[in-house]
Amino acid sequence: MIRAAVLGGLLAFAQTAQAADPSVSLRPVPRGGEAVVQPLKLEPTGTIAQPAQSTDQERARDRGGLFASLRPLFRSEKAESDGRAQKRLREKGAVCGDIDIQGEKVGRVTGNIKGCVVEDAVRIRSVSGVGLSQKSVMDCKTAGALKSWIEGSAKPALSKKGGGLKSIHVAAHYACRTRNNQKGAKLSEHGKGRAIDISAFRLRDGTEVSVLTGWRAQRFSDALKRMHKGACGPFGTVLGPNANRFHRDHFHFDTARYRSGTFCR
Repeated sequence: MIRAAVLGGLLAFAQTAQAADPSVSLRPVPRGGEAVVQPLKLEPTGTIAQPAQSTDQERARDRGGLFASLRPLFRSEKAESDGRAQKRLREKGAVCGDIDIQGEKVGRVTGNIKGCVVEDAVRIRSVSGVGLSQKSVMDCKTAGALKSWIEGSAKPALSKKGGGLKSIHVAAHYACRTRNNQKGAKLSEHGKGRAIDISAFRLRDGTEVSVLTGWRAQRFSDALKRMHKGACGPFGTVLGPNANRFHRDHFHFDTARYRSGTFCR
């Protein structure tokens, strides 16, 4: 009976405390009175309110510090500024919708032979950072093929020679003429803005590699033959020193397509 009376009294006390302040939650107090446990406030939902927290990263962000932006941690403002400026300069001279093809738009080009027309021609001065010895007129399809060849074959073939490829010597680009300038021959792809002839390559150390002398030279023969072979694909027609007497001293590339596929010789 005494035990039941004690339990009843404790229950009545708890109910009285909750009625006085329903947000107060009673917890057992450690024996000995070493510490006083403060009551926890309850949110309306019944969850325990957490104190505001701030991590080192959040405080740094609020101060505009290291975490203030998502930029690479070790990239300087000057590097970013220089990168943006370079991109603007490249875009300013971009043609064919490609920032790696630098030049200017020309528009429609015509000649004095029937069919000697280039629609939406461009005049190219550099491709993928490789300069052309003369500004060359062609259509965008041919410019795109030239870029593919330079990046996929020309640069890799000469990457370990004289510091790499700096520029190419253009022997011919747009010209309203017949094939090989022969009377009565068909219209050349040069007359359609679809061809480019390359006779030499200049390296960054100043060395010039000509097709005429380098094709059989021990130092550059492999590189030149690799470039010649690599053009078969990006271009429809590829002619070199082994093709005929008209191409002993240069590569002829054009974007003509044939039923049999590419023509490489």
